[in-house]
Amino acid sequence: MAEFLFLASVFLLAAVIAVPIAARLGLGSVLGYLLAGVAIGPGLGLISDATDLQHFAEFGVVMMLFIIGLELEPRALWDMRHRLIGMGGLQILVTMLTVMTGALYLGFVWQTALAIGMIFALSSTAIVLQTLSEKGLMQTSGGRSTFSVLLTQDIAVIPMLVILPLLAVPAAPTLTENGSIMRSPLDQGDHGATHGMSLVEGLPGWGVTLVTLGAVALIILGGIYGARPLFRFIHAAHLREMYTALALLIVIGIAFLMTAVGLSPALGTFLAGVVLANSEFRHELESDIEPFKGLLLGLFFITVGAGIDFELFFSEPVSILALALSIMLLKGIILYMLGRAFKLRGRDQWLFTLGLAQAGEFGFVLISFSLQQAIFPADLGDRLLLIVALSMLITPLAFLLYEFLSKRMKDTTKLPEHDDIDEQGTVIIAGIGRFGQIVNRLVQSVGYTTVVIDNNLQTIQLMRRFGYEGFFGDPLRPDLLHAAGIDSARVLMVALDDPVAAEQLVTYARRLRPDLHIVARSRDRTHTYRLYQAGANDIVRELFDSSLRAGRYVLENIGLTEFEAAEAEKLFYKHDRYTVRELADLWDPNLPSAQNDRYIARARELEKELEAALLASLENNDDNAA
Repeated sequence: MAEFLFLASVFLLAAVIAVPIAARLGLGSVLGYLLAGVAIGPGLGLISDATDLQHFAEFGVVMMLFIIGLELEPRALWDMRHRLIGMGGLQILVTMLTVMTGALYLGFVWQTALAIGMIFALSSTAIVLQTLSEKGLMQTSGGRSTFSVLLTQDIAVIPMLVILPLLAVPAAPTLTENGSIMRSPLDQGDHGATHGMSLVEGLPGWGVTLVTLGAVALIILGGIYGARPLFRFIHAAHLREMYTALALLIVIGIAFLMTAVGLSPALGTFLAGVVLANSEFRHELESDIEPFKGLLLGLFFITVGAGIDFELFFSEPVSILALALSIMLLKGIILYMLGRAFKLRGRDQWLFTLGLAQAGEFGFVLISFSLQQAIFPADLGDRLLLIVALSMLITPLAFLLYEFLSKRMKDTTKLPEHDDIDEQGTVIIAGIGRFGQIVNRLVQSVGYTTVVIDNNLQTIQLMRRFGYEGFFGDPLRPDLLHAAGIDSARVLMVALDDPVAAEQLVTYARRLRPDLHIVARSRDRTHTYRLYQAGANDIVRELFDSSLRAGRYVLENIGLTEFEAAEAEKLFYKHDRYTVRELADLWDPNLPSAQNDRYIARARELEKELEAALLASLENNDDNAA
């Protein structure tokens, strides 16, 4: 127990030191975790055998795959079928056959060559998704394509694990006590308790395949027919911690089942997540698992770094590094060609290419499983594990290369031509999102004409389908504003999502038309001050009115009458508008509000005035009622 606590302390200390440093240097948290593992493992030698923590850290990947599965309803998977089967399927098939051909050329038998092709056809879901989320790239076209391929790879592991037992090579040496397999996360072929209790030991290849299919079927049927009764039973207890216990039980129980039949626990939980994605308890499961996922996923990255066998690497560094880089280069070429075939260009194409060029954590699983089935010998397993780990270690550097290329690359996305505005209206509305739509409908319903301009083509097209006229264009362009009638319009409504663009438009319109009435949407109080200084007449904070209404409902249900609550709401509204005007004159954009003494002092005075006014109003209502 003491040794386990020491290892846990070393791992957490390394993470606390290395990850913030890596993040400040712009290297990303994943590289920080990996380097922390290298430092405490091969570097300082603080850990020699972290098997217990490795199996513990494995649950980071297990939980991540479970959450990914929860977010993918079967219907969503069906909608993505073209990208999954096309882009993802081709990537796996072409990479697998290309690597297999190379392995055959090096003299391996076809069974071993096919297994190696499967191993390197996969990429690292854990590293890539973590990095895409941190860098805000998930919603780009390249990010969505990358996610689709990763999802296809995760699904493809199921048939791979079914096929591998059929590739057993009787003449190949089996793993012995003297074998020097690199200790790595997700390594189920290692010595350990779970290995000794595997249900597939001694079964022929076809028997292992049947057990694999049976385990997958059990998870699917259990998710469909067993989840709802179980959750209803737990719900009857009305204990919040029982939901967390049940979520962990599902993940750990499925991991145990998959381990017992010699399969990947991460794969099983991913499948269970997809099955439960339609359940009404989906969000409950997600919120219960999320806190555990992040920390354990970090521990997983540390164990990857700590598990790299540098002794083997330094015994033949040139050949091993050359193999790792060759695999990444080969996958990169295939990915680049696929990206072009599926019309990815510029930054998106390089993100797709560099993001998926590595091998992944499921490679550890397939290597271990292949060793169990005697598909290749132990010394080859050592080298394959090292190549997989090195490619994962290089991956954060590939993302840095992407950022370097991205900054020097012109945006090749061809935008559609802006509309020619041939109408002029009393009111010009710049921005027609959820906020601008309400304003537009209200003004038009009274009979006034509006000219709507928005730079989002999809929004404009959706408006037109519902019978509302709008023009696609940049509201900041002077020629479009003049065409829309800015010289004669009575009101300009600025409802842009981008706060900076909104401020620029108000500034330009006020300079052009000092007499124009400008109504602007603001994101928060600071943005309100900026818009006042830019020249807006009326400013509406996007959540202010709805928050006031919610506050009125609260007051009505804690003892105030509807009239008293409405009066308090009205008084608060008037006082807040007065407060904003007062504080806008004292606000300094070059000085943080917390350091502006005059601003703080006046804000406190105005808050006390509000409290006094509200109390006086309530007392006056009581006197009138009496």
